[in-house]
Amino acid sequence: MACCVLQITGLIFGGVGMVGTLAATIMPQWRVSAHIDSNIVVFETTWEGLWMDCISHLGIRLQCKFYDSVLALPQPLEAFRALMCIAVILSIISFLMAIVGVKYTHRTKEDPWGISVFILAAGVAFLLTGILVLIPVSWTAGSIIHDFYDPKVPTPLKRELGAALYVGWVSAALLIAAGAMYCSF
Repeated sequence: MACCVLQITGLIFGGVGMVGTLAATIMPQWRVSAHIDSNIVVFETTWEGLWMDCISHLGIRLQCKFYDSVLALPQPLEAFRALMCIAVILSIISFLMAIVGVKYTHRTKEDPWGISVFILAAGVAFLLTGILVLIPVSWTAGSIIHDFYDPKVPTPLKRELGAALYVGWVSAALLIAAGAMYCSF
């Protein structure tokens, strides 16, 4: 019974982590403009994501623009895009493997190795997906923090951590927890 509860819990964690990975990939709030000066009247907020930049005017009007050229992007951004897209695909595959493993665990008691391979593969895939999500999210956060405290960076170019980074961290934690649950069987 405890095995079944852990499998269902791992499936829920993996599903929420999968959705969070997709959300973090799509969200434009990876870098958010920082308001540091003593001026409290702010008319524009800038969001920078993997796929687009957005500007919010007074919190009323939002204008987003996709990046013009893939070739004009900085190399870390290209790598982060690739890692997050791979993570989204791998999270879907691992979630489907986990569903197959959980669904057929109780039907085939005579061949436990056949099904445990699906469970183990799903666990390893969830762990790998969590690591793939953790790399670009943490790297971006590190560069934002470094630039924020760098006196050479002008104040209007300083950014803060966006909501997509927090979604990415939570998703990575859930995926790693799901992977650990499935690898423990």
